[in-house]
Amino acid sequence: MTTVRLPLFPLNSVLFPGLVLPLNVFEERYRAMMRDLLKSPDEEQRQFAVVAIRDGSEVAPSAPGLPDPTTRPEQGPAAGFGDDPMRAFHTVGCVADAATIREREDGGFEVLATGTTRMRLRSVDASGAYLTAELEPLPEEPGDEAGALAEGVLRAFRSYQKRLAGARERSLSTGTELPDDPSVVSYLVAAAAVLDTPTKQRLLEAADTASRLRDELTLLRSETAIIRNLPSLPATDLTRGTTSLN
Repeated sequence: MTTVRLPLFPLNSVLFPGLVLPLNVFEERYRAMMRDLLKSPDEEQRQFAVVAIRDGSEVAPSAPGLPDPTTRPEQGPAAGFGDDPMRAFHTVGCVADAATIREREDGGFEVLATGTTRMRLRSVDASGAYLTAELEPLPEEPGDEAGALAEGVLRAFRSYQKRLAGARERSLSTGTELPDDPSVVSYLVAAAAVLDTPTKQRLLEAADTASRLRDELTLLRSETAIIRNLPSLPATDLTRGTTSLN
């Protein structure tokens, strides 16, 4: 089993291969990570791993709070992730390649990265300034009938987009180019659909491209039917409301 060790950046979202990830880095642990990545020669890839948080906080508390207002905030690379960070994360994530890392005057960073390959988390090390992880790359197998499934998913995705936008068939441009590679289709649809994090994580973890596409086809048909039956509340409005913190 071949493994690699990379810096680990946990998020409350799922990154898919081929998708762009903009980051506003302000916590010291991740500032340290970016400073170290900038030390790499320009010709080398500046890579880190992104995993979705299963149980924990993306941003570490910076001030005392409930239940004890006198308790000092947790510090360190694993702050917000409990005693065993490995248990706080989903075990399948994505390697990100940072094409742009720009330092701001306040010491933070603006980062633009792209997901490259899936990986499985094997262990987490919290002994440094930021988390690092031992990772096993996960190959993407096509599975059976991936090509035909991709065509069906693209048709379902177009219908889903139209319902989501509240647009009529004839009002939408048909000239938009969409990918024809089944794995690219599967990742694009998984990232673009309005789905919760556990569902997106399930799609990322799919055994092969065909399995992911089958799941997406079922999800798109179901979501499109729900939107069609809620004419008084377009699905786009469901994503615009405030979220309760309780």
